[in-house]
Amino acid sequence: MVKRTKVLAIVLAGGEGKRLMPLTQDRAKPAVPFGGLYRLVDFALSNLVNSGYLKIVVLTQYKSHSLDTHISKTWRMSTLLGNYVAAVPAQQRIGKHWFMGSADAIFQSLNLVDDERPETVVITGADNIYRMDFAQMLQRHIDSGFPLTIEGIRQPLSLADQFGVIDADKQNPNKVAAFLEKPKDATGLVDSPNEVLASMGNYVLDADALREALVRDAADDESSHDMGGNIVPYFVNQGAAGLYDFIENEIPGATARDKNYWRDVGTLDAFYEANMDLISVQPVFNLYNNEWPLFNGQTSLPPAKFVYGHHERLGHALDSIVSPGVIVSGGEVVGSVISPGVRINSWSSVRGSVVFDDVLISRNSVVNKSILDKNVVVEEGAQVGIDHEHDRARGFTVTESGVTVVPKGLRVTR
Repeated sequence: MVKRTKVLAIVLAGGEGKRLMPLTQDRAKPAVPFGGLYRLVDFALSNLVNSGYLKIVVLTQYKSHSLDTHISKTWRMSTLLGNYVAAVPAQQRIGKHWFMGSADAIFQSLNLVDDERPETVVITGADNIYRMDFAQMLQRHIDSGFPLTIEGIRQPLSLADQFGVIDADKQNPNKVAAFLEKPKDATGLVDSPNEVLASMGNYVLDADALREALVRDAADDESSHDMGGNIVPYFVNQGAAGLYDFIENEIPGATARDKNYWRDVGTLDAFYEANMDLISVQPVFNLYNNEWPLFNGQTSLPPAKFVYGHHERLGHALDSIVSPGVIVSGGEVVGSVISPGVRINSWSSVRGSVVFDDVLISRNSVVNKSILDKNVVVEEGAQVGIDHEHDRARGFTVTESGVTVVPKGLRVTR
């Protein structure tokens, strides 16, 4: 068996995340907080580190300060062993333009590949919620002999027109026969006719083949310079693309409920629902799997505190995640995700909500089915998520499913 140890991981983290506005008003999408203690990028980085890949570059572009700061403070590796996680901004190395697509981002950063001289490059996005062992995908890549391996996840056939769909070769199920961009007439899988394989945006490539494809793509003025839209079809058309099905990935400590969990949190509703997946007794996605840990940059905050035990002023939380540094002082928290440094004061109620860092919820206030960004102040007696027309009148976003989103630093008045 061929053994390759020289691997460079590239995380594509330049996404603007327009559909997550206003959460991306002041930060890149991969820097959006999630699950109380994490940023979205932490899931991709945790997967790579747990897989044994400790040379990682994170390509950034849009409003990257928050993301760069988080990576520099959190993701410190052993310099003695030559390991690193490096945030690399767009630098206009090739010309006077920023990244024009995911393939162009890697093309403009080929100096990083040249410096490291890997045999294989693992490429992933920075804004999906899942656990995965990339070493298993790499082994499939090596065994197949194909220069590119792309990963697919099973999705309902009815949703095929929302994804890039991977059509497996009928003679060789580990080979890609076609890559279809949001097809209207997709056919189901042989072993599951009601499902298709949707691209997860995860790729493993031989380094030399990647360089050749990127150089060729950069010279094509008609290209959109996208990994899924241009580089993958280039290999597929040559019969040179292998396939890895996410359902084959085995994670230590995974439960039957959260095995093969993957969520694209590209919209506010999807982001909200993914947070809600964390809080049930048997969560749809389990943060508490210590065999495949999720790393974060939590600082030395004190434990969460719940005070006042009078029946009319009971500080308590049920079916919720409550982070360090939180004080629930005579208020209630139900079915919510509460981030560090939040203060929830007497006779206030937080239900079905996601509350980011350092939010102040004053006395006698109500927060219902809402997302509150950092440093929001809910004034005494104010309500959020109760009257959607009133929420919109105050400049808040209300999603199709009725989630109210309050931007960073705003004061919520009555």
